[in-house]
Amino acid sequence: MDTKELLKKVRKIEIKSRRLSDNLFGGEYLSTFKGRGMTFSEVRKYEFGDDIRSIDWNVTARYNEPFIKIFEEERELTVMLLVDVSGSEAFATKNKLKKEIITEIAATLAFSALKNNDKVGAILFSDKVELFIPPNKGKTRILRIIRELIEFTPNSIKTNIDSSLRFLLNVIQKKAIVFMLSDFIDDNYEKSLKLASKKFDLTGIRIYDIKETEIPKIGIVPIIDAESGKLEWVDTNSKKVRHNYKTNYDRNIKQFHSLFKKNGAGIIDCRVDESYVKKLLGYFKLRA
Repeated sequence: MDTKELLKKVRKIEIKSRRLSDNLFGGEYLSTFKGRGMTFSEVRKYEFGDDIRSIDWNVTARYNEPFIKIFEEERELTVMLLVDVSGSEAFATKNKLKKEIITEIAATLAFSALKNNDKVGAILFSDKVELFIPPNKGKTRILRIIRELIEFTPNSIKTNIDSSLRFLLNVIQKKAIVFMLSDFIDDNYEKSLKLASKKFDLTGIRIYDIKETEIPKIGIVPIIDAESGKLEWVDTNSKKVRHNYKTNYDRNIKQFHSLFKKNGAGIIDCRVDESYVKKLLGYFKLRA
């Protein structure tokens, strides 16, 4: 993709996602993801009616008159986008590629964070971390994330959710809001998910295509595994073949729902031919 075409795509996504952020998600984002609690600001002399539980006994003893601690809400947040860039995200039969929907959702969330003056960073992963963009403020950082999501070519086409979560735990030391965007066709990430959900406000956003949930009965066809590159001729007329595929697919998705729910993490299921706007708004309103 040449520079002119890339900039045109970035600009198109910027316009769309900023409009959604300003008109729809701004208030919902603010009400859903408030500060991470209260942080100490200063002390002042005690006044009638103040809560005695706020008295700073050390300062009071030093000056022989009561002082109280003043706290203020921590408004600045850090938002991290964990984005699956493995081969399966290039799947599409309707509307757009899964990776295109992921890019739009990521951009919308990023601009919502920008509106709140929050830091935004990203981790692009396959079966390893492909790219780490440290969190920072400003439009420039968001446009870089969008640009990378559009043109980035991963070194691997496989998926490993566990390794991405472990990397996140190592590089982000403070509490953060984390959105993980993937189809979650993977397993063996229970331990790292448990640790991440304890440390961060974690939401899994599953993007999927209805046609990938099962194999249609269309005879013997060539099928390329998006995450291995292997070509196989598959007899889709075989009930056993169709059953095994659906069983494995359903197992992965059931695991995703079960693990995220069990560990108190948020869940959003978004089909490529559905409105992700409605999905995000519904989730924000539910949490607010």
